[in-house]
Amino acid sequence: MAQVWTIQKLLDWMVSRFTEEKIDSPRLSAELILSSVLQMERIQLYMYFDKEVQRPQLDKLHSLVKRCLQNEPVQYLTGRCEFYSLSLKVSPACLIPRPETELLVERAIEFLRGRKGRQYVCDLCTGCGCIAVAVAKNFPDAKVIATDICDKALSVAAENVAKYNLSGQIELLQGDLFKPIISQLDVKEFDLIVCNPPYVSGAEYEKLDAKVKNYEPSLALDGGVDGLDVYRRIAAEAEGHLKKDGAIMLEIGYLQGQQVKKLLEDSGCFGPIKIEKDFSNNDRIITTIRV
Repeated sequence: MAQVWTIQKLLDWMVSRFTEEKIDSPRLSAELILSSVLQMERIQLYMYFDKEVQRPQLDKLHSLVKRCLQNEPVQYLTGRCEFYSLSLKVSPACLIPRPETELLVERAIEFLRGRKGRQYVCDLCTGCGCIAVAVAKNFPDAKVIATDICDKALSVAAENVAKYNLSGQIELLQGDLFKPIISQLDVKEFDLIVCNPPYVSGAEYEKLDAKVKNYEPSLALDGGVDGLDVYRRIAAEAEGHLKKDGAIMLEIGYLQGQQVKKLLEDSGCFGPIKIEKDFSNNDRIITTIRV
């Protein structure tokens, strides 16, 4: 007689396997994968502990567990990620949003709320659109132009924009940093430029965790030999796209604060530059105003 697999038995089995293999957050990973397969909310797993899971779902679950044990990120297995209280689609074409980036969103929203009228925001290297969507959803007077060089990442971003009915606020453009914006007639200068660029140096890239290095897109990680390639270009080009009294906010690697600060200082068009630490006490956000 075939074994009956209930939700509880499956969770127990997955947590045990993930713990043995040292998978991050074994219970959370198990809940996310199982709730995705069963198309249930995580809380519902515990409401229907004794529910029997049928063969087609068991087969799908087995495949996902196997991939998880090979260190494929759970977010790619389920196709979704939680970010700033939003459920966003993600795919291997785009970086998985990190909790640290929520600080960037928070500071962006605070800045916009301190200003009057419609605010024009430029989100460079938008990836899955997490920053653009979070800002627009929490600040209805924002008009966001979000750019990315990768068309597949922009396809994911488009789904996230549509899910939250933000197509009236967010415009997605394919191209390298500011290049696709030049022809835009409605926005010459922005109130805010925000970016979480590729900033991993060549040496750091070689040492990345296998889960990141083997699965997340190198295009969204590799910042050149010293990790500063994109920051150099933003520092050189931002003045032409930013209003006087407009802000630039960048996520940075934990060793890059002083170097990025110098790049912005050397451009000669910004006021005092603030470096802010994340909840792990690492340099994470750099903010300055155009003067």
